[in-house]
Amino acid sequence: MDKKELRRYIREQKRHFTPQQLGEMSLCIMSSVLTHPRVQEADTILMYHSLPDEVDTHSALDQLLAMGKKVLLPKVVSDTEMTIHEYTGQNSLKPSEPYGILEPTTSELSIINCQLSIAIVPGMAFDKQGHRLGRGKGYYDRFLSQIPNIYKIGVCFPFQMLESIPSESTDVVMDEVITSLNL
Repeated sequence: MDKKELRRYIREQKRHFTPQQLGEMSLCIMSSVLTHPRVQEADTILMYHSLPDEVDTHSALDQLLAMGKKVLLPKVVSDTEMTIHEYTGQNSLKPSEPYGILEPTTSELSIINCQLSIAIVPGMAFDKQGHRLGRGKGYYDRFLSQIPNIYKIGVCFPFQMLESIPSESTDVVMDEVITSLNL
């Protein structure tokens, strides 16, 4: 399957699960993320504020803050670029135009000055070699290629973990992928 067909396949697979099942899997996945040694050691973490079809990170963001971590979130600012911003709580987010996606309202931060050591990355699918299938715009690939030494953890539901996915030289490979093993 090509990337477009794989995205369609993943969306179909997701329809087999109730929101409650996806929520339970999200809790399990995020529990693994929060207790991961690299997350425990990190001072600053690049995370994401999940969309409805992604592993839910909303409570994990606040848990990271409670652990004393500096949490950074990406914000899409053009057709090719995203920037990073500090997350200081749910009140630091507002709906974007025109899609209503919650995005950070805090000032843009410099990648170089953030001392990022770990990134938690969403995806449509991952494979066992760490390849990631995104939504097709390349935002994370372009962004993560600017900080090549960052440890990258992909997170996904079990049905998003595939044997292999097509990859290109510009695709950034994850160092590790965390998923729930309970179906």
